Amino acid sequence: MKQKILYMLLWLLLGLMLYFGVKAYGQALLYEEHTTELVNHQDIEDQAKLKLERLAKSILGGLYDDDIQINLDKVKEKQKSAMIKAQVYTLYFMIVLLLILTIYFFISLQAFTFFGSLAAMITLVFGLIAPILMVTIHKEVEYLGDIVLSFESKGVVGSIAKLWETGDWIVAGVILLFSVIVPVFKIGSLLFVSIFMESKFAEVIVKFFKMIGKWSMVDVFVVAVFLVYLTSNKGDVSRAEIEVGLYFFLAYVIVSMLVSLSADRMLKEKVR
Repeated sequence: MKQKILYMLLWLLLGLMLYFGVKAYGQALLYEEHTTELVNHQDIEDQAKLKLERLAKSILGGLYDDDIQINLDKVKEKQKSAMIKAQVYTLYFMIVLLLILTIYFFISLQAFTFFGSLAAMITLVFGLIAPILMVTIHKEVEYLGDIVLSFESKGVVGSIAKLWETGDWIVAGVILLFSVIVPVFKIGSLLFVSIFMESKFAEVIVKFFKMIGKWSMVDVFVVAVFLVYLTSNKGDVSRAEIEVGLYFFLAYVIVSMLVSLSADRMLKEKVR
């Protein structure tokens, strides 16, 4: 009875993880949308209009409303709200994830490996689709002020597609292999081990699992290189802002390592 309650609780927590992940992803996209709108007002043409409006306001005083600035202030409020909500929902996601990991002490290794693998898979999905890095290039122009020359918000999957389209096939292929294919393959193997550990192929699964385990830190290294590549590729980055997708991916790395240790211990006990 106690185990059934724990399993029901774990399914509920997985559902909460999915809910908070979707909400965080949605707010991250809103933050990206509002930031894009603000950036679009910082090109040369809009900055010139803004300077003219401010000049008119200084001449006419209270008879003139600064419509562009009023609109920008509203967008900035929405941007800040979306950023805070994205971070809050991400925090809730991590808290639920931590609760799932603490149940390790109350269930079998096989059950923990199964539910931990599902949690890692959910975390990985959001780590791949959510924005990871926002890159903005500014330049100070005399009389006009701060002008944005280039702006991009990047996620792993979206960046792979863009790199492929621009002809950087090798970089796109390496990131696809070690940030998408290998992690999914790793989590799939953990799920397989947790479900079919009683099969006659246990010895083969152990060898396969150990082989996959050798790649446990490659995904971290590749994403680190990936972030450096994205920022250095522009050559004149004024600002690079970390977004919630990176936290999801790092959480996946930690969880997958813990689940790997659990599965390894489970299999060692099985083959004794």
